[in-house]
Amino acid sequence: MAYRGPQVCSIVGITYRQLDYWTRTDLVKASVADAKGSGTQRLYSYEDLLQIKVIKSLLDSGFDLKKVRKVIEVLSDKLGEDVASANLVISDGRVMLAQSGDELVDLLRQGQGVLNILPIAGLQTELQAQITELHPSGEPAAADAGDGRAAAGQ
Repeated sequence: MAYRGPQVCSIVGITYRQLDYWTRTDLVKASVADAKGSGTQRLYSYEDLLQIKVIKSLLDSGFDLKKVRKVIEVLSDKLGEDVASANLVISDGRVMLAQSGDELVDLLRQGQGVLNILPIAGLQTELQAQITELHPSGEPAAADAGDGRAAAGQ
């Protein structure tokens, strides 16, 4: 389905003037059809609407348009057209892409400043599997418990 400019504005919650400016300055593209002179209209896809909604959300979060442009540029470079798969973390003036479930990439630093995420649930599952492998009955031997405490205290 294709959406005309006024529909996009109504759906996303922006003014037509904003949409027109963002399109003319290549922040967003009318990917279904671009205006080709007087009397023609731009037509936007659902993916275009999603990108516009991301832009609006970033602006509403306090980022200026220059930073938003940078985020969208890096996001597009990293994900191509698949922006819907992104999970963004916005905190303290930073926008990070939660990538592959275990790392955050700072989009305003063009992918620099990667933070690794330690998934505690994954560690818990791994620990439980190791305990089960060591003690299939589920009960550690009394000597093992003492040895573990002694080893931990060293």
